[in-house]
Amino acid sequence: MTQNKSENVVRFAAVGDIHVRKESAGTLRDFFMQAAKAADVLLLCGDLTDYGTLEEAKVLADELSAVSIPIVAVLGNHDYESGTPEIVRDTLAKVAGVKVLDGEAIEIEGVGIAGVKGFAGGFGRGSLGAWGEPAIKMFVQEALNEALKLESALAKLRTVRKIAMLHYAPIVGTVEGEPVDIFPFLGSSRLEEPLLRYPVDAVFHGHAHRGTLEGKTIGGVPVYNVAKPLLARTRPTEPPFRIFEVPREELVAA
Repeated sequence: MTQNKSENVVRFAAVGDIHVRKESAGTLRDFFMQAAKAADVLLLCGDLTDYGTLEEAKVLADELSAVSIPIVAVLGNHDYESGTPEIVRDTLAKVAGVKVLDGEAIEIEGVGIAGVKGFAGGFGRGSLGAWGEPAIKMFVQEALNEALKLESALAKLRTVRKIAMLHYAPIVGTVEGEPVDIFPFLGSSRLEEPLLRYPVDAVFHGHAHRGTLEGKTIGGVPVYNVAKPLLARTRPTEPPFRIFEVPREELVAA
């Protein structure tokens, strides 16, 4: 699925849940190069490593080092497993030039990108409330903090076209297909609220390996689940990344 770069559109290749281990060395370079040939920007939506170790981060950075297009990423829960997410972030930035977002916003090819990990907590009427034990309140507060970071990043964007990147899902639609019992651990409606106040053109997330490829926010914004295992299983004849195109003529305000 390689294609020539276009003067008419900006192409984004989005994928998450790569789950790199030390044994992954030498197995992903061709995949990343394929994505780079198909796109102008590569978006990585969390769970970049399996245990969040320095060794895994170095393997991933090496696999990405041949990619010449800009790379933007957010971290996922697996990248926090060893308690040193900053090591993953710094290694990817220093070795492979990856822009890892955690409540920040950047502009690439005239498109604004806001990124945050997100958090769990459930959806709609099934959302966990901040009531009762301190541990419950802390859990809910973490979801609120991530939503506030996303809102802050979105508020900074001044471009005509905008994209949001997360690891956790902001809507229930793209986690459907997973066991209902684990829905509360796959995302949070609190992450949707900033997207309603600051609409974007598309939202990308991962985390739900057995979820649904596409959904929409209450406001009608498309949400894409780009977990690599999901893409590989549901689209076996295509490379496991999602291509999203933005017409260049729409990048300049009328």
